[in-house]
Amino acid sequence: MQLIPAIDLKDGKCVRLRQGRMDDETIFSDDPLEVAQRWVSAGARRLHLVDLDGAVQGFPLNADIIGRIAEAHPNVEVQVGGGIRSFEVIQTYLDVGVNFVIIGTQAVREPNFVDEACLEFPGHIIVGLDARDGLVATDGWAEVSTVAASDLAKRFEDAGVESIVFTDIGRDGMMGGVNTTATATLAAAIDIPVIASGGVTHLDDVRALCAVAAQGVSGAIVGRALYEGSIDLGQAQALADQLGSA
Repeated sequence: MQLIPAIDLKDGKCVRLRQGRMDDETIFSDDPLEVAQRWVSAGARRLHLVDLDGAVQGFPLNADIIGRIAEAHPNVEVQVGGGIRSFEVIQTYLDVGVNFVIIGTQAVREPNFVDEACLEFPGHIIVGLDARDGLVATDGWAEVSTVAASDLAKRFEDAGVESIVFTDIGRDGMMGGVNTTATATLAAAIDIPVIASGGVTHLDDVRALCAVAAQGVSGAIVGRALYEGSIDLGQAQALADQLGSA
């Protein structure tokens, strides 16, 4: 089980949102590169970067910062989401050292785009399924579709995506605990890894996710809990490693 620190970028700053609302943000740092260094120094093996402005506008707006972070940490895996809706953007990110790109809104609107991306960039495509009450949300979570997350996950498994990032919007940024049941249910329904996101708050959440790791939950993205100090990254990763080897 891999603990993956989240660095959400808005107007060039490191922020956290509550339930994806762009008007409900907390600014944690004006220096995202320093934040990335902090998590790498604490033992992060992968970073989760999100261009929040890009998610809303449909094209990257914080790509320069993301590239600088990837360049500064070549031995740490970097996954990026937000506004990735063309092959040109994917190629640009891979060229600067990003390992995985997360396709969200475009995956819901144009599933064939994911098929083609998996063929063009094998091993580098992750699909982000952000759900509210089991239904997928798009456009920076501003719109909720009528598509079930489980149906899309199966569709993209067949396309050849590397993994699924599953976010429970209702839990995201609320410090209320992870939705282990929904995450495990999704993971059990498919054969590719699922990365949990939204609501990881305490070490008990890490224990709960480790308990369902065998169903296919390979990691957990941690955001506000790290920034507010309710989880220590090094301690949490050590616990996950211990439980994983038990």
